[in-house]
Amino acid sequence: MKKALKIIGKILLGILITLIAIIVLLLVARLIGKTVNSRTPDGGINESMLVDINGTKQWINIYGQDKDNPVLLYLHGGPGSATSAFDYTITRKWSDVYTVVTWDQRNCGKSYETSKTDTITSDIMMQDGKEMTEYLLGYMNKDKITLLGHSWGSLYGANLALEYPGYYEAFIGTGQFIDYNENEHRLYDAAQKWSEGDEEGKALLEKWSPDTADSIEAFQIRNTIMDIYGYGMMKDGTDYSIITTVLFNPNYTIKDYIGYLTNGENEFYPYMDFFTGDMSKMSLLGKYDYKVPYYNINGDMDYQTNYELAREYFGQVNAPDKELFMMKDATHGLLLSRSEEFSEIVHKIAEKQKNG
Repeated sequence: MKKALKIIGKILLGILITLIAIIVLLLVARLIGKTVNSRTPDGGINESMLVDINGTKQWINIYGQDKDNPVLLYLHGGPGSATSAFDYTITRKWSDVYTVVTWDQRNCGKSYETSKTDTITSDIMMQDGKEMTEYLLGYMNKDKITLLGHSWGSLYGANLALEYPGYYEAFIGTGQFIDYNENEHRLYDAAQKWSEGDEEGKALLEKWSPDTADSIEAFQIRNTIMDIYGYGMMKDGTDYSIITTVLFNPNYTIKDYIGYLTNGENEFYPYMDFFTGDMSKMSLLGKYDYKVPYYNINGDMDYQTNYELAREYFGQVNAPDKELFMMKDATHGLLLSRSEEFSEIVHKIAEKQKNG
């Protein structure tokens, strides 16, 4: 019996030592990776800060390899879905041609604790965008900046470009969001066709429709429908390592990650009424006249923000310059799953703007 207990004790001790060794290795790897990613490029910029915006403090990171490059403000999706836990891996791929500003918008990500908001309105979001733009123009000593928005960020950015064209050099939309109601009805119609002869799919559709999307559960069902028929946002995964991206994040502490995991619904909840109500004021339908160049990068399998609706809208846009880039076999997660291909397109647009 004593011999058996000794053996068990040795096994447990071995397991404990192994776990401690793994934790130490991970902490050392994180320290090295975070240190490398925290460096400022020679002649460039790498700064993080909380900015006073519309009565709150909101977090941004500014990263670029050359401070003389044009400034690009990246608008994440959602709304209420900050991407600061991983987006540096994607946005730094553009940092040789743009000084890229990543921003955790109101009530989410690293802005959550300093900008908690019970009610979101279009007026609040537009004022936030205006004030953030004005701050960057002054801080970076620029006359204009470029906007790049994904999903909700594309709707947001298009509205900012339409409302304040004097502030912007160009607008780049990806996963272009045009109109909430039209978008949801097109998805529902497509899902009806996908689910023909599939009882499981039909059962899901009975729990979600454009007229019943008034809860987080309904939105989850909506997304599940796209996943099971091969149109999910992340059907292709990512073309970078999520583990190393998270481990080497230069902007996140353990506390930030805990907040990222625990605040999800709290961040999104204030936007629920906005989705089905005040967001309609930001619809792009009928708004076609841009005073800045208008560029779109969309996937030809994107039903999260309907690519056909985006293409139809693009055809009606009047702008000093416009171009549509359609990524083949890409869904709504094109920026994450095909970040290299996406970056190549961003570089083409930057070169076009430079020579324009």
